Amino acid sequence: MDKPSRFIFDSFEIDKTARAIVLRYSFDDELSFTETLPLPADVSLDLVDSPDVQRALFAMHLAGGVSYYKAFCPNNIMVRSGDLDAQQAEFWNTFYTHGLGEFFYQNKLDFRGLINFPVTKNTAEMLPKTTVKPTKTLLPFGGGKDSIVTMQLLQRHGIRPTIFRLRAHKYIDELADLTDLPRITVERQLDPLLFTLNNQGAYNGHVPITGYITFLSIVVALLSGHNSIAFSNERSADYGNVDYLGMTVNHQWSKGIEAEKLVTDYIQNFVTNNVLYLNPLRPLSELKIAQMFASYPAYFAHTTSCNQNWLMLDKNPHQGAWCGHCYKCCFIFALYAAMLPGATVVKMYGKNLFEDETLLHMFRQLWGAEGIKPFDCVGTPDEMRAAMYLALKKPEFAETPIGHNFKNHVVLKNPDELVAEILKPDFTDVPAASRIIVEDAL
Repeated sequence: MDKPSRFIFDSFEIDKTARAIVLRYSFDDELSFTETLPLPADVSLDLVDSPDVQRALFAMHLAGGVSYYKAFCPNNIMVRSGDLDAQQAEFWNTFYTHGLGEFFYQNKLDFRGLINFPVTKNTAEMLPKTTVKPTKTLLPFGGGKDSIVTMQLLQRHGIRPTIFRLRAHKYIDELADLTDLPRITVERQLDPLLFTLNNQGAYNGHVPITGYITFLSIVVALLSGHNSIAFSNERSADYGNVDYLGMTVNHQWSKGIEAEKLVTDYIQNFVTNNVLYLNPLRPLSELKIAQMFASYPAYFAHTTSCNQNWLMLDKNPHQGAWCGHCYKCCFIFALYAAMLPGATVVKMYGKNLFEDETLLHMFRQLWGAEGIKPFDCVGTPDEMRAAMYLALKKPEFAETPIGHNFKNHVVLKNPDELVAEILKPDFTDVPAASRIIVEDAL
């Protein structure tokens, strides 16, 4: 397959007749892609032509292009759908380079000097700073413990959020039904040509999906009359996986604090000053969030954080909420084993994962005994060790193969201090609006 020399951001629009966001891209004006996102009837199109919405669509267009760009990764990028100054171009260079870090590592690609967004205007007019008080909040909802804790924090703060989902899903639907909150669902239809190219040998791999969802959320918030969006990205996401060609590769880079600062600054300066970005979970570790989730037993049987069941459910509609054999299942099981009643955790999963010796290599990798941190949305090795220490105090988990391996090979000098440090919130770099929401509950 001949490699194209140029990736082009062609155009974007909201097709009012079809009620859909339309994003167009191409390689060399020859391989063309059209991505569509149908909008539900309860999302108004009255403000489609407003400057804020158009700027948000432009940013979403640039963020969404990463899914197509990665097929060939040419070093020539053309943007026909808008203009960028040097500051904006540098943002997108960083977004693509770090957001595709895992992809570069897995495909053994040299990314150095590869991403160069074009500078096509001298200086962009920056938006004035304003103070927005969150009153109508859009809550991106993934169906796990994080979404539930954020939802509860917002409601304790007097905000009844609207659930926002990218693609309907059985488990998310069932959980959303329990909340009795309004919801907005947007479907994403990637161009089928992308999958054809992947089958023919084009590059494929992980993309910064959280960044894409952030800019999509801004578009939806502006159209639907919401003045804030609330994400659920914990501080544990800052911990990287591996160093590669001088860069720390982090599977969760677009969930981390570096990306959050860059994205929120970009939104405030170049997209809109009418939608506030919130992230109440930023000061918290995964273990702390699990501790807080333990206060909401009504949701125990209905949440899932497993990424594999999204794929398996398409093949088997009766697939359980947890696959029980991925890194994410192992990590969350340990957190829940630490913070929830043992019998409850086993019932949630349908089995005791600590009894499954075939998972030992996964658990050992998670607590840092071998390999690198797994490429999945999991916490730090220290968090895993602290969770294991707490979990193994319970009779359901103490006398298990996984438990014995941990106790026999991991030495924790001051385990109680480790647990206390991980459970302690860290408010460094947390904006006041997010800090107030979580501080009230601590």
